[in-house]
Amino acid sequence: MQELTYDGENIKLTCIVEVDVLKQILLSFSKATGLRAYIVDTEGNMLVTSRKKRQRYCDFCQLIRSSEEGVCKCKRSYAQAAHEAGKYGKPYIFRCHAGLIVWAAPIVAEKQCLGAIVCGQVLMWEPEDFFWEEIEEMTRGLNLDITRLIDAAKKLEVLSGERVQAAADLLFLVANHVTKTAMVTLQQQKVISDQQARLGEEIQSRKILEEALRKVNHLTSRGYPLEKEQELTCRVRKGDEAGAYRLLNEILAQIVADYGEDTREIKARILEIVVVLSRASAEGGAKLKDLMSLNSLFVEEFATLRTTEEMCRWLIDVTGKFIKCIREGRAAHNSQAVQKAVDFIRDNYQQKITLEDVSRAVYLSPSHLGNIFKQELGCTVMEFVTKVRIEEAKNLLRDPRYNVIQAAYALGFKDPGYFTKVFKRNEGITPSEYRTKAY
Repeated sequence: MQELTYDGENIKLTCIVEVDVLKQILLSFSKATGLRAYIVDTEGNMLVTSRKKRQRYCDFCQLIRSSEEGVCKCKRSYAQAAHEAGKYGKPYIFRCHAGLIVWAAPIVAEKQCLGAIVCGQVLMWEPEDFFWEEIEEMTRGLNLDITRLIDAAKKLEVLSGERVQAAADLLFLVANHVTKTAMVTLQQQKVISDQQARLGEEIQSRKILEEALRKVNHLTSRGYPLEKEQELTCRVRKGDEAGAYRLLNEILAQIVADYGEDTREIKARILEIVVVLSRASAEGGAKLKDLMSLNSLFVEEFATLRTTEEMCRWLIDVTGKFIKCIREGRAAHNSQAVQKAVDFIRDNYQQKITLEDVSRAVYLSPSHLGNIFKQELGCTVMEFVTKVRIEEAKNLLRDPRYNVIQAAYALGFKDPGYFTKVFKRNEGITPSEYRTKAY
């Protein structure tokens, strides 16, 4: 893959997806369908084809492209097709300048059309005399032998509109899945590259500082101040990714400055940090089962590291995985707590329930429960209590054995008037009106 300078505006297809991958897509498609396909840029220039040069075009297209004017017209057709497909963000089926059916599946990344997969040179109906007349008219000026051209056209496959559309959709889905995956990978690489650049800057700054203060600075046996390790674990427990990376850069810079080329010593210091971060993750709410799986994987990965750069990059990645594990553990715990709160409300809605009652039932503080409840369900705890009561009220009001007052008391409302007010605020009508409509 070529080196990519990605600014979000100027992207080239062959810079984000390997040419061999694109060729394999076209080759597999051609083997499956028997159709020729090419990848062109937005100017109509061919970028990739899976076929050898002599097999690249059908007999008809070879005749058309036997002149420079024919090649130029083909290129303009492809450029226009890529433009139209990119504009609408879906496959574009059209007749080329020579009268054949062709389709273009746009290749899009970051809302930018990078080109198209052009496929076709087929017919969509059994040709009649007027069609040959159209071919002759559309190719006039290319100085071609029309008899040979028509004979070549008669060899073309006739595809139904359904098959043409299916082939176009298939190319569109596959190509853009590959492009999307490549863009995600490049963005991840950019993040890592930026992180490494910041780390390099921090290391350089440390070296300059050490040179000026080498007789004054007293280093700990760890190679970095214990306070920074404590602050790092605090950031990890809180899930503060940006803060954790900043401190990690400072600690790694100090370690590298202290131990230089002694990779064994650097490896030992990094292993100590991983152990500390694993413990902080457990304290932060990560699931023990997930941590054990991660730690086993890290042990295997750690054994393969050789250079200081590899170890620093690996530790940054490990820290991100620990933080992700904490977030996932908290999210799962929050979901369980909210479900327990919902179950408690449904079991006790007939009683007078407060936020404190529900929070005690799930062993959380009222403020924390209120926050995660709102995040999970989009309403407050007490709003949910009201919703449960209103839904049960509807059931009772549809039952002829209950009048409005009886329904209010059954739901835990001591004041039927207040029940009516709450019901109307939520449903837009009074309980009596609802009861009348229900019958």
